Amino acid sequence: MTVNEKYERWLASPLVNKEDKETLAHMSKEEKDDAFFKDVEFGTAGMRGILGPGTNRLNTFTIRRATVGFALYLLEKFPRAKQEGVVISHDNRHQSRAFTLLSAQVLNDFGINTFIFDSLRPTPELSFAVRYLHACGGIMVTASHNPKEYNGYKVYDETGCQLVPDKISRLVELINSLPNDLDVTYQVTTPRGVNKILGPDVDDTYVKLVEDIALNPQLPKKGFKIVFTPNHGTSYVNAMRIFND
Repeated sequence: MTVNEKYERWLASPLVNKEDKETLAHMSKEEKDDAFFKDVEFGTAGMRGILGPGTNRLNTFTIRRATVGFALYLLEKFPRAKQEGVVISHDNRHQSRAFTLLSAQVLNDFGINTFIFDSLRPTPELSFAVRYLHACGGIMVTASHNPKEYNGYKVYDETGCQLVPDKISRLVELINSLPNDLDVTYQVTTPRGVNKILGPDVDDTYVKLVEDIALNPQLPKKGFKIVFTPNHGTSYVNAMRIFND
């Protein structure tokens, strides 16, 4: 399918919302080419790309397709994937919370339980939470250091480690076997999985473990200043708590 065929398909689809169709309608030739010349790539670092409509963009359709592939991967690999579930966290970029809720919904549709935080949390805590809850996987919605126009989608194994090449190759196969972003369908499993918002115990345990590894806990805390940036927000909640402690 050519770039123009993909573009016209998105423009005509009843699934694409009015706002995205407005964006599509005002695209230059160069913008069309960049948004549709390929599918957004899923590699060892997951997906990362500019937000917006198109097959080479991060949007609800590309996130949904990747999550369907991840659900199939987990069900294939883990006999108790539905019960063990997946932990999902996110930063404060545009659509990060929406992508988190969408990912949880898709996994729940496959009968897989999900665990999300009440707001943004950092990648290391996502990794910790996977181990703490004995989950079979994790998802982190973030584009790390990339500019604000970007977002990303990273997947983690049962140890809280980002999927290494020999593991992610099967996931990529499953994602590539699915129809294109607009045509992905599946049958909802009964009973559906449950999405649970995590309580304070995960934060409390994580913060205590961080504080326990202080190199100089008795160092005087007065007489100096610290400049701190949470970058795209994820470390703010716990970092301020630790500084105060």
